[in-house]
Amino acid sequence: MISHFAVNWLAVILATLASWLFGAGWYMALAKQWTASIGKKPEDINKSDYMPYIWSVLCLFVMAYFIALLTPLLTGDISVANGVLIGAHMWLGFVITAMVLNHRYEGALWARTLIDGGYLLAVLLIDGVVIGLFG
Repeated sequence: MISHFAVNWLAVILATLASWLFGAGWYMALAKQWTASIGKKPEDINKSDYMPYIWSVLCLFVMAYFIALLTPLLTGDISVANGVLIGAHMWLGFVITAMVLNHRYEGALWARTLIDGGYLLAVLLIDGVVIGLFG
């Protein structure tokens, strides 16, 4: 029986912070391309609305938690290589496939899928590295 609370919470918090900081840089660097891919301009984004930021931290925390939970469960050991392996598999098996599926029905530009999908791949790999180092 696995204990859902037997993870290194410090590693989960550090992974959350690292992936959130990466995301800030990623979307600042790709702001024009991303906003164009959603049919807006950078100045159309309401930067005073903090709810998306709060939701992003919560979602990133959940992703880091599951990388910390699943890495030893699926690989038998917590290491950087295993964390990255689990992160990459979760991205390919669930994240990008769901994103492609939804974006194709929405008629979203491929640029949006590439920008958001690339970001989430990096998040899961960062989580895997941090969990592997500190887990």
